[in-house]
Amino acid sequence: MFISACHRVLSTPAGMIIILALIAFFFVPAEAAKVRIKDITVFQNKQETDLFGYGLVVGLDGTGDGNGTQFTTQSLVNMMERMGLELDRNKVKVKNVAAVMVTARMSSQQTEGAYFDVTLSSIGDASSLQGGTLLLTPLSDATGVVRAVAQGPVSIGGFNVQVDEGNRIINNYTLVGRIPGGGRTTHPLSPTPDSDKEIFLSLVNPDFTTAHRVAERINIKYGLTAYAVDGGSIKVVVPDSLMHPNLRMQFLSDIGQLQIVPDNIARVVINEKTGTIVAGQHVTIEPVAVAHGTITVNIQSRPIISQPEPFSQGETIVTQESYINVNQEKAHVVNLKGSVYLSDVASALNKIGATPRDIIAIFQALKQAGALQAELVIL
Repeated sequence: MFISACHRVLSTPAGMIIILALIAFFFVPAEAAKVRIKDITVFQNKQETDLFGYGLVVGLDGTGDGNGTQFTTQSLVNMMERMGLELDRNKVKVKNVAAVMVTARMSSQQTEGAYFDVTLSSIGDASSLQGGTLLLTPLSDATGVVRAVAQGPVSIGGFNVQVDEGNRIINNYTLVGRIPGGGRTTHPLSPTPDSDKEIFLSLVNPDFTTAHRVAERINIKYGLTAYAVDGGSIKVVVPDSLMHPNLRMQFLSDIGQLQIVPDNIARVVINEKTGTIVAGQHVTIEPVAVAHGTITVNIQSRPIISQPEPFSQGETIVTQESYINVNQEKAHVVNLKGSVYLSDVASALNKIGATPRDIIAIFQALKQAGALQAELVIL
């Protein structure tokens, strides 16, 4: 697996992005790891639904929505009026409140009172959700039924510090956060009824080889009871000796504990927001030549102050003088002969000084050229 990450710092008036760190790890496992069947499958009678809601995050340190975001002010005034406070909405000016959309996914296995994670996304002009707390927010499904509520402190996994107009430090994305365990189920979903004799397992990542291995492992343990219906589901027939409710539950639990080696397709996942690249061990590159070169443009300006002669009744004038410096690097060429693994390509790109952003662009070009033998997923 290859992982490359970078952090961006925005600190100059011209807004230059400086790469602070580039960390790369490469390893090929000597033996594929086994996983439990319960970690890669779900019961087909398990139902899931997406939830969403509109809420307010309070307690921000001056990084909330501005006066131009009218729906935030309107929501805050409406909430205060429900609490018995009369406010003039034209005079309400707050910077520690941000309007957010709250999203989550709930399953039928979550009973009433069960907790789950929720995600918050800013919909106004707030600059950061750091340090905020989500007020009680109802979460509805697509039909409008309120299934859960969400509340709690927001975790953004980064920071956004601005000293003045031109000096700012950003670590990760600060307008989207999460609340671990922040959602609570109020009206749970009803699972689809299934047969007592037959149950169906669905693979989280459908694959014919994995489905065959799951059925084969179950049959080794319990005899001919499992059949791979297709690449995404396995039918399991409960033995007659285990039809008692207690024994049937134990049978389902034991199936989940059985271990197999899943088979996954070659895939490269790229997150352009954070500059992160994650690739599986089966990713290969066909023979190809890669040329890499960059052009850096540095623009700086400094004030020039012109003062009049004493007692001349003139005015002091301040102008800006700009300096532009263009630095063009020579192209570096990497020639790959024969099929190689992605770790070899990454190692070669690191040697020529390619940044994570450059590597992302190169991988995208390799896919377009037909040299990258893997599925490319861009987040």
